[in-house]
Amino acid sequence: MRIAIVASLFNRDVVDLMVERALARAREIDAKVIAVVRVPGAFEIPLAVQRLLERDDVDGAVAVGAVIKGETPHDETIMHATSHALMEIGVRTGKPVGLGITGPGMTDEQAMARIDRAARAVDAVVAMDRLLRGLRPLSPSELETERFNSDRSQ
Repeated sequence: MRIAIVASLFNRDVVDLMVERALARAREIDAKVIAVVRVPGAFEIPLAVQRLLERDDVDGAVAVGAVIKGETPHDETIMHATSHALMEIGVRTGKPVGLGITGPGMTDEQAMARIDRAARAVDAVVAMDRLLRGLRPLSPSELETERFNSDRSQ
């Protein structure tokens, strides 16, 4: 599988470690990392993910970032908008997107304790790619067989 990693530059001390974990996990499971793209913050991740998933040489993407609590609920707004946009991109492109962005509501210490979430996001993208490759639409004759079998069981 060929993946792209898109990571934020904000909270770089945490996110750099997360990117390292994601790259290490990709090597462990033989996923080829086609690109690592850094964007200013978590809010900018979806646009870069979308562009990368438009490429024929990218099968899936992993979003990496750490949204740490500040003095306002801004972290919740950013995380909600970003995760929703990433989900929509995956559905629209038909390619898996792994959510390796931690937060909201985290302290710096909690963010450091969650750096392995980036590796889990790599696992999720690879698992979904395998699942999606196994799923295919039923042919017209298979649809008829399915209808026939379901009618008989009632």
